[in-house]
Amino acid sequence: MSEEKKFDASSSWFSKGVRGATEDSPAAEQFAKRIQLVEDAVQLKEPERVPICAMFGACIVNMTGSSFKDYMYDYDKATEAILKFYTTYQPDATTHIAYASGKANELAKSTMIDWPGRPGTSVPNWSTYQVIENEYMDAEEYPELLKDFTGFMLRKYIPRAFPALKGLENIRFVPSIVLNTTPMGALYAKEAQEAFQLLAKIGEEDAKAAEATAIQANKLVELGFPPMLTGAGEAPFDIIGDYYRGTLATLTDQLEYSEELEEACDMMADIQIESWQYFKYAPLPVKRCFFPLHKGMDGFMSPQQYEKLYWKPLKKCMMALIDMGVTPFIYTEGKYNTRIEQLADIPKGKVIYHFEQADMARAKRILGDTACISGNLSIYLLEHGTKQQVIDETKKLLDTCAPGGGYIFDFDACLDNCKPENLEAAFDTVYNYGRK
Repeated sequence: MSEEKKFDASSSWFSKGVRGATEDSPAAEQFAKRIQLVEDAVQLKEPERVPICAMFGACIVNMTGSSFKDYMYDYDKATEAILKFYTTYQPDATTHIAYASGKANELAKSTMIDWPGRPGTSVPNWSTYQVIENEYMDAEEYPELLKDFTGFMLRKYIPRAFPALKGLENIRFVPSIVLNTTPMGALYAKEAQEAFQLLAKIGEEDAKAAEATAIQANKLVELGFPPMLTGAGEAPFDIIGDYYRGTLATLTDQLEYSEELEEACDMMADIQIESWQYFKYAPLPVKRCFFPLHKGMDGFMSPQQYEKLYWKPLKKCMMALIDMGVTPFIYTEGKYNTRIEQLADIPKGKVIYHFEQADMARAKRILGDTACISGNLSIYLLEHGTKQQVIDETKKLLDTCAPGGGYIFDFDACLDNCKPENLEAAFDTVYNYGRK
């Protein structure tokens, strides 16, 4: 076995901001080793063993004495549970999402999600928040979105998605008689001021969630667990479908507003690329950007539509990140067998592709010389199967994907609930059977 490379942490926040850790401490050594395992897999090398970077959802609190309600309301309790989870199961990276503020969403009267702990909710405490898909933009409003994105967000989108901030909808500026303070009148109108005061309160609650997330992340690093991801984005088509037009309307727009939809997707790509410029200078231990793909699966659109409206703007985002030295982590959802060939159209050793429902042997055959692959162990099996079934399926997955390198162990989807003995069985199998 070749000598393992050491991760150079000299310019990272790990070496500068981790309390109580030194570069020669056991935690620092484990931190560097785990990063290198993943980097070797990304670069299509065969690491010492298959890295475990499974996508954890509510299970990280549900299985260790807390709940997802605490994830949104009691950060101290949730952090205690998260630290216990990672030290118990010992994955190679942290993959859970940042804390979200239930109180901030209450204040804003958020309409796009329902969440545990919201007054009057039917969402159980152990569940992650639930998405409520609405149409926040009419098809006739594409020109307005494309002409003035900021104005559309301020006057249309935010008041519709967050009704408590309806006071923003009349903020607009007229470029005449600019001799004194009158052009700012829309900003100090009564309705706008009420919205600004509420925004300050929302910001205070979101700041608490962000601070708690940073504290938690630092504690995990002190224990030797690096982050899997340091950024996030979405396929531009999904942004339109998830947040603006809704899934069904966006699929109809492929036919009735194809040009406007294509232009909007290109604009969303550009806006995201601008938001990722921090990757150029931030001293991060890893540079990877997460993309959950919601609507590109088999059957949602023709190959021609997929190429034009989905893959082209997504690839634009991916290539911009690759040029910055960032690894896109493309988390496909649903069946993806008919898209695999297009996924190979990227530089070698620069991307991770996760698969939920795909022929992994075929994915390995087509992508094995181009990109790292991950995923595919059934979360249903982890929750409802037997320990032996989990062991057998994990071995089968490793036999298919691990030879030659370029594979990261993950589930087929985000894990919210499972039998502890099944999770232990899956990880133990990777640790022992997934070695070089």
